[in-house]
Amino acid sequence: MKPSPLPRRHAGDADRRRALGRLGEQIAARYLEGLRFSVLARNVRTRRGEIDLIAFDGATLVFAEVKTRRVGPRQRDHGPGKHPLAGLRADQRVRLRSLAAAWLREQRAVRPYARTIRFDAIGILIDGRGALRRLEHVEGAW
Repeated sequence: MKPSPLPRRHAGDADRRRALGRLGEQIAARYLEGLRFSVLARNVRTRRGEIDLIAFDGATLVFAEVKTRRVGPRQRDHGPGKHPLAGLRADQRVRLRSLAAAWLREQRAVRPYARTIRFDAIGILIDGRGALRRLEHVEGAW
């Protein structure tokens, strides 16, 4: 028996994934602002990758990884594949620490003084219309 071919990805799929990621980051930024954080930067890109959000509340500088998933109207918001933070891998955690260290070095003259630096993970689950179904914020995720 011949194995079935893998589904092909289309350019539209990448655009939809990017749009979903942007929506999740917007929701996460508003959430952090509600917690009295100022969002200092979004989508900080370097050769090694991207930091989704950098926020500061006057004492704590947060580097946040945002993971967003979509569920259909009749799907439950839990179960296999529905937990956005389940996809965080050890290599992503190492990469975020490295990116944060590089940002701190590069922004030394202009960044705020922080007593604490924290790495958070924010999981966003939205429905097909783009409405928030669930938000999970893990402070000090790693």
